[in-house]
Amino acid sequence: MNKVIIITGASKGIGKEIAIFLARKGYYIIANYNKSEQNAIQLQKQLKKENILIDIFKADISKRQEVNRMVNFVLDKYKRIDVLINNAGISQNKLFTDVTDRDWNKIINNNLYSTFCVTQEVLPNMIHNKKGNIINISSIWGVVGASCESIYSVSKAGIDAMTKSLAKELGACNIRVNSIAPGIINTDMNKDLTGTEIEELKKEIPLAKIGNTIDIAKCVNWLIEDEYTTGQVISINGGWIIT
Repeated sequence: MNKVIIITGASKGIGKEIAIFLARKGYYIIANYNKSEQNAIQLQKQLKKENILIDIFKADISKRQEVNRMVNFVLDKYKRIDVLINNAGISQNKLFTDVTDRDWNKIINNNLYSTFCVTQEVLPNMIHNKKGNIINISSIWGVVGASCESIYSVSKAGIDAMTKSLAKELGACNIRVNSIAPGIINTDMNKDLTGTEIEELKKEIPLAKIGNTIDIAKCVNWLIEDEYTTGQVISINGGWIIT
């Protein structure tokens, strides 16, 4: 039986790559987006050319009512949710002393609260079915912290802590929970890095290259196929940070 998979923030970047990779595996994909409607439509059209059908669903996942509406849509259509991939998130580069309450609330709501909210809404179905798989896309900065990205780092560290706690809480229900903490990946989130900065970063990475979105998608696929890994924060960073 093909798995039913919700992917948040799936219209571009890592989320889009995950959606494409898993859709080609034959899974039923619900690709969530909020503001990037044209990107989501283009993703759907791209896969349709390969005779692959996916659902796209607009929802601001920092709002409980919209999350509930999305989850109900999935359950009405597929009757179950097998995998949740919490990928949506935003970043900010700012000195800690310049961070405002508004900045804090925006980052925490979009990254940490949204992960909490979507996870909480899908869990009743997973618990009822005595099986499930939750994969959180966090960040290497949640593991080691980043200068001028303090609130982003806090939000991702919170996701990793939630991952570990839920793995212990939900193991008896046969629900696995893991995080993937990407290093420098070739996405729009790193588009402000200059060519010189990229080359300097490569010198710090043992594999001498930055990562690609497909590297994350392959790890997600492994975590879906695996049956014994839970409570882990898996760092994919070319050896840049080894903890």
